[in-house]
Amino acid sequence: MAHKHDHAHAPSLPVDRAQHLARAAALCADAGESLTPLRRRVLELLIDAGGPAKAYDLLDGLKTEAGPAKPPTVYRALDFLTRLGLAHRVETLNAFVACDVGACARTTIFLICTLCGRTEESDAGHALVDVSEAAAREGFAIERTMIEARGACAACRAAA
Repeated sequence: MAHKHDHAHAPSLPVDRAQHLARAAALCADAGESLTPLRRRVLELLIDAGGPAKAYDLLDGLKTEAGPAKPPTVYRALDFLTRLGLAHRVETLNAFVACDVGACARTTIFLICTLCGRTEESDAGHALVDVSEAAAREGFAIERTMIEARGACAACRAAA
């Protein structure tokens, strides 16, 4: 059964930010990693975005008394969050989305609405059987697979 969760710009259900952050901190601790204040802040910004956010858009939220953060700072935090499964990179948008802790599968399908930006994420499940079989025949070891499909969501199509 395919797992789905939505990364809409305006989520219909409020995200329990404190609970999400607590689960993220626990996941990091279980992995022997640290959810540093900077990493936590970047995750907060992704949660608050409610949809895909570009790294440069997150920089404004990282301003400190010492001034704005540098791009490598946010990219390092995003790399960490992605590695631990707390965020995904949406390749075609060059953006990132926060993922509910434990909800994201390794193989992902993103359905991206080109009209409103709504991004829905699903576990690819059986969709990648042919890819896996082709890779096995070639002796290729797949590390990560992500499918991104762009089009119009049901709400935008209904409004047209």
